Amino acid sequence: MPWLTRWTRAFRTRTGGSRTRRLLELHLVVLVVTALVSMTVLLTSYREVQNSAGEMRTRGAPAVQGVAATQLALLRAHEEAQISVAKNIDNVSGAGARYENQLSAASQGLSRLSDVQIDGERGRGVLDTVNGGLLTSYSSSMTPGSVKYVDDYWMQREKFAEAKGILSRPGTGVVPRLDVLQRHQMQRVDRVSSMGALQRTGWAVAELGLLVLALTALSALWVLRVRCGRSHDPWLLLTLLAAVALAVVPLWATTATQERLDTARHRLVAIEERAHDHRDHLAESQRDVIDESTLLRGGLAARSWQSWTYYGVLGGGALIVLLPAVGICRRLNADYWRAG
Repeated sequence: MPWLTRWTRAFRTRTGGSRTRRLLELHLVVLVVTALVSMTVLLTSYREVQNSAGEMRTRGAPAVQGVAATQLALLRAHEEAQISVAKNIDNVSGAGARYENQLSAASQGLSRLSDVQIDGERGRGVLDTVNGGLLTSYSSSMTPGSVKYVDDYWMQREKFAEAKGILSRPGTGVVPRLDVLQRHQMQRVDRVSSMGALQRTGWAVAELGLLVLALTALSALWVLRVRCGRSHDPWLLLTLLAAVALAVVPLWATTATQERLDTARHRLVAIEERAHDHRDHLAESQRDVIDESTLLRGGLAARSWQSWTYYGVLGGGALIVLLPAVGICRRLNADYWRAG
């Protein structure tokens, strides 16, 4: 029965075509959904690392450097005042020009810290206390000791001891208060400069999504070749290349940025240790802090490729959503939808 044979052949053709159409539609859905999810997570994870670098550059590093430099300037001012009065270096009445210079540097440092400190309201309270009362009290004790009681050894000694207490008294002195502020700031620096579990999970999800996307694109190419007789599809090939590039380039850029953050954190630790543990050699400590700060600023300087990489990822994300949709929809429209 020829008519039955022809009907059977046509039925098998329609059934096979229907299965191929559904298979391609499934590939299309997987490609688009996977691309949207992986790119959303990738962009968020990449931007988070760049934001951390920006916060470290504009606030974290200047805040830690500022506290260290201010502490050393205050201690150096007190040291210079005592040396000047004892040896009459400047041959004038008073604590001397070096004392004034160091105290002025400390005051300016405290003013800048109000804008960049990263300990929130708690840090602002510390700086208000230091600026608002303690420095004034310190000067009120140091100035009479170096001017009014220059010929009265015991009163001068008492005033200097009083000024030293205001500066260094455990818990309530200027320098111990700044030590507490610095400790809190270093904790914040550790959090900002380290990649946490949530960030690592985000990168794992993004990379896994891109892997699924690439494998799905390969599978779609195989379906088009075996079932549809299409030797290749340029849209899916571009999708595959874009997925590979997006899996490699942002991860490389993030790794480079994270290395810079790690280096910056180590330098800040060195600056804090130098300011805290080497107060018997103040002039040397100040030079070391300045040198480390210069190297740190160079290492944290903004890189133009960071922004370009972000916009490249944004453009690549749009491509891997559109390319497979265009490629598979063209085949479906030409071979199945329009024919149906």
